[in-house]
Amino acid sequence: MPTNKNKRKAHTHSKPNVVQNTQRPGLITSYPKVFVSVGLFFVALGFYLLTFESQNNAMFGLAMIALIAGVVTTLYAKIAIPKKNKD
Repeated sequence: MPTNKNKRKAHTHSKPNVVQNTQRPGLITSYPKVFVSVGLFFVALGFYLLTFESQNNAMFGLAMIALIAGVVTTLYAKIAIPKKNKD
């Protein structure tokens, strides 16, 4: 007779609180193509301010903020676009 009569099976230890790889419903993840265009608009606005309106420090700073916000928004929205499976 085996000494360990009450062995637990591996499949009985399932974790019910495991988070699956699903995207959370958010504004950028819901409309990624819109936010790609918004990010590109911020990049274009930043270049415009940097080129034509950067005579004083305030406009230079605003141009840098617009460039950084545009790049970050565009990259995050590009990542959030769902990939098509090639099956």
